[in-house]
Amino acid sequence: MDCRKNTSLLIWTACALFAPPVFAAKVTLVGLIGSKAIIVIDGRAPRTLAPGQKTAEGVMLLATEKDAASFEIDGKKTVLRMGQAYSAARASRQSVTLNADTRGHFVTMGSINGGSVRFLVDTGATFVSLPAGEARRLGIDYLRGQRGQMQTANGVATAYRVTLDSVRIGDIEVNNVDAVVSEGDALGVTLLGMSFLNRMEMKRDGISMTLSKRY
Repeated sequence: MDCRKNTSLLIWTACALFAPPVFAAKVTLVGLIGSKAIIVIDGRAPRTLAPGQKTAEGVMLLATEKDAASFEIDGKKTVLRMGQAYSAARASRQSVTLNADTRGHFVTMGSINGGSVRFLVDTGATFVSLPAGEARRLGIDYLRGQRGQMQTANGVATAYRVTLDSVRIGDIEVNNVDAVVSEGDALGVTLLGMSFLNRMEMKRDGISMTLSKRY
């Protein structure tokens, strides 16, 4: 149906109803005025949003802070600081697909605080969990963390609760991740537990698992 060639109100309305939705490809926070935010969408003229106000491109301002603002963009929550941009193309790349090994385990290389780590995905682990030797190699001063006990497959071990600056696999990076470090040999591998996985959307398809970062 060609909307330009039909002047009937009924036909015009049908064209409008069935037109594909417009979504923002790039949103940049360029200014803050009190509780309002000034944004640029896809390089067009700046516009000002009040809390709760939503644009036709699916951008809604939730709240502002001193130098940042939180938005709902295309149905996903994201926080932008002054001058920072949200890119839908970039967001779509923040996912990784893992394939199970011959034992059915999902193992992947990644990093903790910038240091290379081999992870075993474990949805039964509450936290990202790593052996003390691995923590020392990564420069984590775990002895300053909260001390406690941890039940492992090899028994009870002394463990320390810490916060990791960053955990990364593929294009996905998450900051301020709760973790535990276990002493001794009770934990022989670094577990990618739910303190990281809870911030993902997980989809299982046969021997494949896709993790996508939530916004």
